[in-house]
Amino acid sequence: MAWVTVATTAGMLPAQLLKSVLESAGIPVILRYESIGQVCGLTMDGLGEVQIRVPPECAQEAQELLETPPS
Repeated sequence: MAWVTVATTAGMLPAQLLKSVLESAGIPVILRYESIGQVCGLTMDGLGEVQIRVPPECAQEAQELLETPPS
């Protein structure tokens, strides 16, 4: 089963925040990133980019949750 990307961030900190939001709603999450961006602290030209991925059956719920402004 291929997981789908529901969001992309520039760096690990915002990715961890979004991951927490999704996991608190019971949605499994994996983060996919290039390690060189993390090692060097770069966030340009795709380095430092983090993809937030969820199972396909959770993608719509995850996108709706991420699009909802915090209350």
